[in-house]
Amino acid sequence: MAHERFSVGVVVERRPLKSRWVDHAWLPVAVIAGVPEAAPWTLLGEEAGVQRFYAGAFDVDLYRAETAGYRDNLESGAPKLWIAAHATGVTPPLDILVVTADPNEGAAYTEAGDNIVEVVPMPDEVAGVVARFVADHHVERAFIKRRRDRADPDALALRPGRDKEGGEP
Repeated sequence: MAHERFSVGVVVERRPLKSRWVDHAWLPVAVIAGVPEAAPWTLLGEEAGVQRFYAGAFDVDLYRAETAGYRDNLESGAPKLWIAAHATGVTPPLDILVVTADPNEGAAYTEAGDNIVEVVPMPDEVAGVVARFVADHHVERAFIKRRRDRADPDALALRPGRDKEGGEP
């Protein structure tokens, strides 16, 4: 199976909230093409109480079986990356689960309920890598609609010699 892996840097924000139960939220907000030399969880800046951190380097995996999703993402006009994370409640505050270019995989992480899934713009350098992978490995598959078996209307009918409860008359 054709597979390619490359690393990107993930940027997260700590945003203040106006809530009596929670005073802040952590959200992935951007991806940096390549891996910066900064240490994970380095403060990048602060503005109006919002702090930005470099969360670290994370792998993006590309698979030949998912090229249709990558292609659709690239053709959308504004390609995106999906970042799924889980709040840890300790330091570091987020555990990045996946960074993916596949919209289907990104959506699958929303099903757990407690995952944080954010969609961020795909940097041009990353879009170039994904586009090359799609060009090299995508195979168009014809859609074949499956024909269902016709229902047998007699299958649920009363059989001779049986009453309505299924016992003998």
